[in-house]
Amino acid sequence: MATSISATGFKGGLSSSFHGSWGTSMAGEDYTMLVKSVPTYVRVGRKPIRSQPMMKNINEGKGLFAPIVVVARDVIGKKRFNQLRGKAIALHSQVITEFCKAIGADAKQRQGLIRLAKKNGERLGFLA
Repeated sequence: MATSISATGFKGGLSSSFHGSWGTSMAGEDYTMLVKSVPTYVRVGRKPIRSQPMMKNINEGKGLFAPIVVVARDVIGKKRFNQLRGKAIALHSQVITEFCKAIGADAKQRQGLIRLAKKNGERLGFLA
């Protein structure tokens, strides 16, 4: 028997003049099916429920240098690898800053070059 509950009452297999109690109307398999069909949570508002973020690198395995980067991380360890990567990124940012000073680029152009370097690093697999 297919039964569903709405805000106004029962729909489906029961007639609209139903005035019985839960004990007499829902027994056995019908009650079990009804309990399984009703969600156990209530969503309030219009915002969709977001799942927890995954702690995984989305660039893993992508790019020309990604396999080398992944092997290096596995060999030297994640903590030491992240320290070295941070130093390399900082050094590269300093080089970009010095280049911008040499050509007379302003801070906005410098920031654009740093973003471009990050995007290129992602594509090549350095950030895997």
